[in-house]
Amino acid sequence: MTERRRQSIILLFVALLVVASVVVLVAKPTKRGLDLQGGVQLVYQVSGTKGEGVTDDAIQRTIDVMQDRINQYGVGESEIQRSGTNQIVVSLPSITNTAEAQRRVGTTAQLAFYDWEANVAGPGGRLDASDQRVTGANAGGIGVGGAEINNPVALSQYGAVLRASKFPKRTNPAGTIPTQTGDQWYLVDDKAKTVLNSSPSASVAELTADLRTSRNPTLRRALDANGQPTADKRFVKVNEGWRIIQAANNVNTDGKVIPAGNRWFIIRDRPGLLGDDIKNPAQGVGQGVGQNGPLVSFEFTDTGKNRWRQTTREIAERGAENCIQTRGLTRSQQGDACNQHFTIVLDQQAISSPTIDFQEYPEGISGSGGSQISGSFSFEQAKSLANLLKSGSLPLKLNVISSQQVSATLGEEALSQGLLAGIVGFGVVALFLIGYYRVLGLIAVAGLAAYTLFFLAIIKLVPVVLTLPGIAGLILTIAVAADANVVIFERFKDELQDGRSVQRAIKDGYRKGLSAIIDGNVITFLVAFVLFLVATAGVKGFAFTLGVGVLLSMFTAVLLTQAILGFAARSKLMSHPAALGARKRDPIWHRFDFNGFGRWFFAASGIILAIGAIAVGQRGLNFGIDFESGTQITATARPGTTVDQVRDALRPVGQGEAKIQEVNDGARFQIQTEDLSTAEQTRVNRALQTGVGVQPDDLNSNTVGPTFGETVAKTAVIAILASFILIAFVIWFRFGLRYTVPILIAVVHDLLITAGIYALSGAEVTASTVAALLTIIGYSLYDTIIVFDRVRENLNRLPSAAFSQIVNRSMSEVLGRSLITSFSVGLPTLALFLFGGDTLKDFALAMLIGTISGAYSSVFIAAPVLTEWMERVPAFKARRARLIAANGGTLPPYPEKGGREVDVDAAKKRRASSRVTTPDAAGEQVSAAEFAEMVRDLGVEGAEAQTRGRTVEPPELTTSEPTNRAERRAAARRPATSPAVPDEPVQDDGPQAPKPVERAADLSPEEVTFRDDPGRGSKRKKRR
Repeated sequence: MTERRRQSIILLFVALLVVASVVVLVAKPTKRGLDLQGGVQLVYQVSGTKGEGVTDDAIQRTIDVMQDRINQYGVGESEIQRSGTNQIVVSLPSITNTAEAQRRVGTTAQLAFYDWEANVAGPGGRLDASDQRVTGANAGGIGVGGAEINNPVALSQYGAVLRASKFPKRTNPAGTIPTQTGDQWYLVDDKAKTVLNSSPSASVAELTADLRTSRNPTLRRALDANGQPTADKRFVKVNEGWRIIQAANNVNTDGKVIPAGNRWFIIRDRPGLLGDDIKNPAQGVGQGVGQNGPLVSFEFTDTGKNRWRQTTREIAERGAENCIQTRGLTRSQQGDACNQHFTIVLDQQAISSPTIDFQEYPEGISGSGGSQISGSFSFEQAKSLANLLKSGSLPLKLNVISSQQVSATLGEEALSQGLLAGIVGFGVVALFLIGYYRVLGLIAVAGLAAYTLFFLAIIKLVPVVLTLPGIAGLILTIAVAADANVVIFERFKDELQDGRSVQRAIKDGYRKGLSAIIDGNVITFLVAFVLFLVATAGVKGFAFTLGVGVLLSMFTAVLLTQAILGFAARSKLMSHPAALGARKRDPIWHRFDFNGFGRWFFAASGIILAIGAIAVGQRGLNFGIDFESGTQITATARPGTTVDQVRDALRPVGQGEAKIQEVNDGARFQIQTEDLSTAEQTRVNRALQTGVGVQPDDLNSNTVGPTFGETVAKTAVIAILASFILIAFVIWFRFGLRYTVPILIAVVHDLLITAGIYALSGAEVTASTVAALLTIIGYSLYDTIIVFDRVRENLNRLPSAAFSQIVNRSMSEVLGRSLITSFSVGLPTLALFLFGGDTLKDFALAMLIGTISGAYSSVFIAAPVLTEWMERVPAFKARRARLIAANGGTLPPYPEKGGREVDVDAAKKRRASSRVTTPDAAGEQVSAAEFAEMVRDLGVEGAEAQTRGRTVEPPELTTSEPTNRAERRAAARRPATSPAVPDEPVQDDGPQAPKPVERAADLSPEEVTFRDDPGRGSKRKKRR
């Protein structure tokens, strides 16, 4: 297949992909994340319950139950995913109430039915169904369904816990339902006579962990540094076999719910029925006389029917036995006085205590027609209970460690800002490429446009949830794709300036630039991979888009751009160097002694790092709530509102000392407090609405508990360390150990400078900053690899030069390229910083700092460090001494003009084929410089003189014997891919008289052309 045919097939394939991408973009919707459309995100930490440990299966069943609940509420495009080993992330678009989201999704919903009179406990654990002083039922005119409402034997939670702590352990007989709780631990405050944890823990260790990670600062302060209760507080244990439950809420005649308050009971943990024994629950409305309120109806499983019949029969029989008929009472009044109850308990609270009418059901209720629950709840509560019963109990205990609420209005604003930053970023990169590379820039922009189109199509096709960090990843990968084009174009221009033809320059430019592109992109992809594995949800989206973008940029920058260039190479436009931005270049740094000034670069970096270290030590880093627990609220108040007015509005709800700052130079404020509970956050929101005119749609909130902050910090450290290990291995494999250490030193240099600037400026360090730091690692390495790749290439090309000369030569050749790549990354990053909004500013700031520092360290830190190391190698040390002696005691910073230089490509061709040279394509013209090179390859005497300063004519071959033939033979036999450091030390003959460095004579035809052809060699021997 000819080259032109291959290029045509590639372009046709890309055209088909463009059409398919357009179809996908038009036909499929974009799946937006919460930060772009509004909603609630909850992060739960799971812990085990009695009989259920935290296993993969238990977590998956918990996720399934949560998903069922969400589906029943009709929340579209919701997402539940596991994070790490013990966390679950729930995203609920369009939900605007965090408390409602938690109630709907995360309620444990351990439902159990208890015979009230038989299990309510009095002093000493006494059980007496016939004694109203123990049960409290039917006393004081409680009425139907009110066994625990207004019950005179109710205790405070503190009193119930202390009384129950004296009861011995009880287990249930074999063949009955086992106890639902094991040992239960509480933390009580004897001075305040309160219980600090309303939900018990299974052990002291679990309770301590719950308190330390609580979102309530009062609970966290209840323990000292050793995990022991502070003054007047102590741990109290309630043995297995007993439960402490709260009375049910009441409902008044208007349907308003009246909270139960501090009214608690101790019951024997002997359930007659569990939530797993019922099916098909549904919310409804009572139709009978006096039963027009909300209710929940349900059916029973086969096991449930038997248990229901047995439990209700025992309740009915006991009601008949204990009832004393009284004259003058109606049947209804007699039932109120004598009927017994069963109580439905959901988690730690009773939800209803209906009666069993012994006169209507003397043998109990069969359960064949199902049953219903009615009483102390509103219509909304009845609906919620029905849904909870449908989905069943959660296998594991859930604890909210982070919650985030984004309003739809601010989500739309964030989307607009992100898209604007993307458009501006693409535009400035396109203008820069066109202005600098002219026609090549137009080709690069076409490749970037195709890249962006493909990327957006993949986002919709997978589909990937598009978030603000994802948009940042897209913008950054545009810069990565532009970088690949820059590397290739600069190589292409180098070849043109060396006299290559356009087609030859394209081929050699791609071939020589490909290794650096692959190395850099592999490292960037590995960084994205590590970040995706360990990061939290938002940063994970950035990592995914960055990884996809790196892979896609390889396709567009290497295959597509090369095909376009190859197809257009024969056009007249491509024949003008000025149209390609390939005018003769002679920058001021081409003779700059980079290594000679290395000590000044080290000193400058040392001063910067010292200032940064002092700033970090004295001021520290300003960690955001992603790392430190707290609640951050962003609100838009009425125009003209001041910070003092916002503080005055928050003072009545106890948040007058909150950290408040104005953002975006308008009426938007950011409020940061200790992590608030859901109820506290609701009060703050209401205070902002009434005090400074904040609308509900203009409220964003983000609450992070200590556990989540510790997780973010831990994953950040893991990500950075894992990235370093992977990167070190890749560099060691590709370059060797001596190259690895300087590269890692440069990376650490960039990270430390970034940290120092953050400490000096007081900028907030968030999870996005960590993503930026890891991206800085990838970018800094990419830039350094370009330099080191050229060093490695020049080691073979300059076999007689000192290592410092080779590094100087390499850096002078790639410094312009390094500046251009930094510019192409800095432009879209600057667009993110200016137009991306507050969410992306943290990321963009770190990237800007890292881009500047990375461009500096790759040239002025990594390369001098490499030189200092390599110059101590005996072979290079001897070579340096020999050159110093030959140049009068000084070493020129660059190899002398006319010095020995090996054309590595020509050497490879000579070994690969017996032919002297072959045109790249049929009919392709050979430039003068290429013809001169072929003349030199032939080894013709006086080739330099023949080709210098005049038109070259094809010379005749000569067999004359050149001088100094032994030295030329040794040079010809040297492998083109010889190692950078010779295995044997160079023999130093001692000081010699200074003499100018002479260019080695060219090789003879028989030494170069026929030496590797065994066939011809054998024939030649025979003729001799």
